[in-house]
Parts: sequence; C-alpha cells; structure tokens
Amino acid sequence: MSTGELLTRSTIWISILSYVLGAIAFALRKQTVNIDAITRVAWTIGIGALVAHFATAFHFYHHWSQLDAYRETARQTNEVFGLNWGGGLFINYGLLALWIADVGWWWARGLESYRLRPLPIVLLWHGFVVFILFNALVVFKDGWQRWAGVVICIILCWAWIRTGIRTATKHYGFTKS
Repeated sequence: MSTGELLTRSTIWISILSYVLGAIAFALRKQTVNIDAITRVAWTIGIGALVAHFATAFHFYHHWSQLDAYRETARQTNEVFGLNWGGGLFINYGLLALWIADVGWWWARGLESYRLRPLPIVLLWHGFVVFILFNALVVFKDGWQRWAGVVICIILCWAWIRTGIRTATKHYGFTKS
C-alpha cells in the first residue's frame, strides 16, 4: 500500500470512527457534561480527519483537479448504478460543510443550545450522515469494508433511535411504551 493510499484510507476511517464514537456517547449520555465533551471532541477530530481525507484524496488521486474528482465519482456511480453522474462529490462537500456547521453550533452556542435543537432537525441531519455512510461503506464497497459498514450503520441507527426516544421523552412528554 502506497503512502498516499494509506493516508487517504486512514483519514476517512478516523473520521468515520470518530463520528460513531461521538454518536454512541451522545446516545448514552447520563446527565454528565464529560460524555458530551467526548462527543464534541470526537466529532471535531472527525471533521479534521475528513478535511485531511479530502486533501489526501485530491493530492494523491486527483492531482488537485476538481474535474478529475468529478469524473472519478461519475465513473464509480456509473459502475454501481449505471448512471454517469459525479454529483455525489458535491454531496460529500455538503456533508463536510453541514458537519462543520453542526459542531460549530455546539462550540459557539454551548451544550444546552445544542441539545435543545428540534428533534426533527437532529434526526434529519444524522439520518443524512447515516445515509452517506451506508452508501460509502455498503453500496460502493465490498468485502470486509462492506461488512464493517453494515455493522457501523446498525450501531448508528441504534444510537440515533435511542437519542430520538430520549429526546422525545424528555422534551415533548412522550412516554416509552
């Protein structure tokens, strides 16, 4: 494995695992700020690793060419779906921008503001992340990466369902049956 491949692969896995660790900590919160601090730091590390992943992919694979990255994304999409479309690249850019905004909100506005966001927004945002990860790890991969992706997506679905139930119970007066 070349240095470029090692850096590109390791940075995306650091990003993914940081997100998963943060989602689990967020779901398991027991009224302690320390767990929330772990989530915020994990997601901040995940953002940094995702930026590093974009940089290494552009440097080692696309030679800093947006057109080359678009064409490669279109090729992969065509291979899987029979659709020659590179727009998934921009969906990835959107993911990074939204994740930065999400965690930036937390750093700027504090924990209570972050935890009091409307539940549909929380679930929509993290549902989008799970959707992206499912596509990246299950649809577009094979072998051990696909199986790891299935496990990761199951863990994330559990974490966000648990978070949704806890938030709905606490803030909206819903009760668990």
